[in-house]
Amino acid sequence: MHKSHNVSVLMYHIVCPIKYRKAVLNQEVEKQLRLCCEMIEERYEVTFLEIGVDKDHVHYLVQSVPAISPARLVQMIKSLTARWIFEQVPRIKKLLWGGALWTSGYFIATVGRHGSETAISKYVRNQGQGKVEYRVIHQKSLFGDDGA
Repeated sequence: MHKSHNVSVLMYHIVCPIKYRKAVLNQEVEKQLRLCCEMIEERYEVTFLEIGVDKDHVHYLVQSVPAISPARLVQMIKSLTARWIFEQVPRIKKLLWGGALWTSGYFIATVGRHGSETAISKYVRNQGQGKVEYRVIHQKSLFGDDGA
């Protein structure tokens, strides 16, 4: 991200499992998840480079700024998307008993600009390979075609 006095390239691969590993990610939920992530981009200094879903978890390839810690980034994504999805698709809350969309745990790893972004993007894209459930519901390039 370009600011007036600095440039940062912080990318993370984040995996958030659905509570109880319930298979609730259908097209309606995916649409609302994508919309919510677009709203997060508008409000916060976060860019969703790719969002991929399998039946019971979501992979994010996210770029952010140093002022947002990795833990805060995950907390923000999980809390805002859960609230939005429960408001837009209320029946999902009933399927998850306790009212939480995400498990308390998550996976997060840094992604390097040179080489690793492509590898992680391919990994995210190939999750669920051979299974019909996995679909890329959002994709954006941070560096453009030339990687500059």
